Amino acid sequence: MKIALKYGLLITLGVAAWTIIAHLVVPNPASAVHSMGAGLFFNFLEILGILFGISERRQSGPTTFKTSVKTGLSIAAVYGFTASLFFTQVILFSPHWVQRQPGAENQPLAQVALAAFLALLLGAIILGLIYSTIIAFIFGLKDRQRRQT
Repeated sequence: MKIALKYGLLITLGVAAWTIIAHLVVPNPASAVHSMGAGLFFNFLEILGILFGISERRQSGPTTFKTSVKTGLSIAAVYGFTASLFFTQVILFSPHWVQRQPGAENQPLAQVALAAFLALLLGAIILGLIYSTIIAFIFGLKDRQRRQT
């Protein structure tokens, strides 16, 4: 659990830093920096966090494919939950930082915040499962090659 907290919170810290810096440098929430740039950067951070977390878990002793995937998934869950909390606060206290989705203009801000919270949480977990599976598979292949030589 320490690994999940460590790397999940580091990913969230990177996401928060990106968000704050990007909005100070490029204040237009409709800019590609905030849509495409943020998505690419957030996924890159999630991949790195999961990679480093699984790698650290493997250094502490022998691991199975299942253990590696669980480690990555737990990192993704911590990241998804804490980043969702961060963005919920952003939406509630700095709504001008967020470009509302079409059709969301007439919805209460709390409902938009809840939808964003759930979307980010579930997205982080689903992508975390995919990233964890791929990383665990690659580490498993490396282990197999090392044993054969």
